[in-house]
Amino acid sequence: MGLFNRKPKLPPADRPPLATDERVLAWAAAGNGEGDGVLVASNLGLWLPGRGHRLGWHEILKAIWSGRELTVTPAEQVTERDGYQVVADCPAETYLLLDPGDLPHQVRARVTRSVAYTAHHELPGGAGRIAARRVAGVDGLTWTVRYDPGTPADDETVAAETDRLVAAARAATAPVDV
Repeated sequence: MGLFNRKPKLPPADRPPLATDERVLAWAAAGNGEGDGVLVASNLGLWLPGRGHRLGWHEILKAIWSGRELTVTPAEQVTERDGYQVVADCPAETYLLLDPGDLPHQVRARVTRSVAYTAHHELPGGAGRIAARRVAGVDGLTWTVRYDPGTPADDETVAAETDRLVAAARAATAPVDV
């Protein structure tokens, strides 16, 4: 975008309740721009219409840009285990963006940048993805496991193997003292 083609500033009425250290990176009106809400990308996460809170970049499992629509799939915590969380897909939310500006780029870059480690593993009766994510403003990594559909997540054998795989991944990504 050229210097004189800049998108106007986010109208004050559409500004979400930002944290003290939070700043707007990009925004876009959803739908036809007539009351469908505004999506706002900040350094800490993504504000979506109809939500009273921000989704941290680490809480977004998938974000897909079709060229007209942004589809966001947030994570939902299912349970917490020793050193990691088991998460599942929340329903995907799709927003038509007629004037997207830099929003799709910011969403993709921030979600991608939050991923420090990811690996898919076979498990007894299924499989799952182990991921380590960076959380804005927090030291260290947050570890999650997302089981593939049909994997018996409550099975003791699956839980034990998942614990072992997460521990191995944590050890492999731990900083080395020199």
